[in-house]
Amino acid sequence: MSLQVTDLRIEIDGRVLVHGVSFAVPDGARVGLIGESGSGKSLTALAIMGLLPDGVTATGSVLWNGEEILGLPDRRMARLRGDEIGMVFQEPRTALNPIRTIGRQIAEAIRIHERIDRRTARARAVEEAARVALPDPARIVDRYPHQLSGGQRQRAAIAVALAARPRLLIADEPTTALDVTVQAGVLRLLLSLVESAGMSLLFITHDLAVLAQVATYGVVLAEGHVVEQGPLASLLSAPQSPVARGLLRDATATLWRGEEDA
Repeated sequence: MSLQVTDLRIEIDGRVLVHGVSFAVPDGARVGLIGESGSGKSLTALAIMGLLPDGVTATGSVLWNGEEILGLPDRRMARLRGDEIGMVFQEPRTALNPIRTIGRQIAEAIRIHERIDRRTARARAVEEAARVALPDPARIVDRYPHQLSGGQRQRAAIAVALAARPRLLIADEPTTALDVTVQAGVLRLLLSLVESAGMSLLFITHDLAVLAQVATYGVVLAEGHVVEQGPLASLLSAPQSPVARGLLRDATATLWRGEEDA
């Protein structure tokens, strides 16, 4: 299954925030949306998922496996979310329900799309917790989000997003709130899960060094416009736009600091 975004335009109160963005995520591909804060990358992801805030409108086209999903009725879109397209958000504290156990949240993600009883769903939740390398999965599923570390919460959020085995995962800055060591582990986990399941990945970030670890193709956004896109190797070796060159300088500086700290 493939995602095709064409001439996506997002606005609020007559102010255009995203200007005619177009890109594709072919089946099994790993594509990155990269840009500074305010570039429109997260809004683009929310438009794809049908989760734009009230008052924000989107026009253009978003095709999922040939079906137009932009403006799809919420009931139909709700069936697509999780079942065919999963999403991991930047901050798991807000993505996870604080008053429900991790296991219950994973189980609910499964039961929305599969007719299974609670006991079976709990067993599946333990399996999913193990799949994302949460420690002592049989016990951790009975804990609440505040009882987990930041890295564990993000792994739990990934488990919820992938519980129904979607064909496309959208990851919106999933490691920004984590320290460097934990970040590396989460990135390795995401890449492993995507590759083993043959999923497509749309990874959103402001950091080219991070994107280089998970994606093979990049789409560079600036002030709601696509300013460059192409194989990630080209963005790293010969960026054409000033924005991409700036992102490469920042990535190089980050990697250099990391080598000094090692």
